[in-house]
Amino acid sequence: MKRFLSLLLVAMLALGMLAAAGCGGNEKEPAGQEPAVTKLVVGSETAYAPFEMVDEKTGDYIGFDMDIIKAIGEAMDVEIEIRSMEFTALIPALQNGQIDCAISAMSITEDRAQVVDFTDSYFDAGLIIAVAEGTEGIETVEDLKGKVLAAQIGTIGADACVAIKAEDSATVVKTYDHVGEAFMELQKGGADAVVNDLPVTAYYIQTEATDKVKMVGEVFQADDHYGMPVQKGDTATLNLLNEGLAKIRAEGTYDEIYAKWFE
Repeated sequence: MKRFLSLLLVAMLALGMLAAAGCGGNEKEPAGQEPAVTKLVVGSETAYAPFEMVDEKTGDYIGFDMDIIKAIGEAMDVEIEIRSMEFTALIPALQNGQIDCAISAMSITEDRAQVVDFTDSYFDAGLIIAVAEGTEGIETVEDLKGKVLAAQIGTIGADACVAIKAEDSATVVKTYDHVGEAFMELQKGGADAVVNDLPVTAYYIQTEATDKVKMVGEVFQADDHYGMPVQKGDTATLNLLNEGLAKIRAEGTYDEIYAKWFE
């Protein structure tokens, strides 16, 4: 009996050692140490030129934001995969883990910051009013009251339109999935003005609507800053993006990308 018990004990110890060895190929990071990030799945609404758009010839995603995130990936030795989706789907996609982060000319706001974490700001924007060429009598936000306004859904431009309507119920607000649709509505006479980010509006006029659309008045909400959102509490991705952004600024890459698209 003693011999049997001894053999049984030896067998149990051997099994325990094998089980421990079997777990060795999937070791977790030491406590308190974040796992290394080797790839980022990045969400973007790829119809917001010049920040993100599709090259008609190659089908590649191009634009200021696309160059920025690719430069960060290169600086941090991280693979970047872009997933195109609607702007309003970006934050839900972060929350359910479909994407690791987003870059899509997204303004850092208090409401958004309650559900996602933002990187350091990487671009300063601001809103501007656009009207059809020949339009008179619209110069300021006050002039927009009672008018038909167009904007992209989910943007601070749309929020500004809703705020104007709250002050004057005669105001009509039309929102669209893509900002180009808002400008088309303006050009066909279905809206009196578009409220949108200054750099995007300027680029649209320059490339698509010269002599058809003009900007009026002064930039407002000039404290509008773009950031890259990540899932709430995802410090590994947040730190990587902030470190990468700091690197490309220090190396001059950021300035080169800015000059490429805005100078």
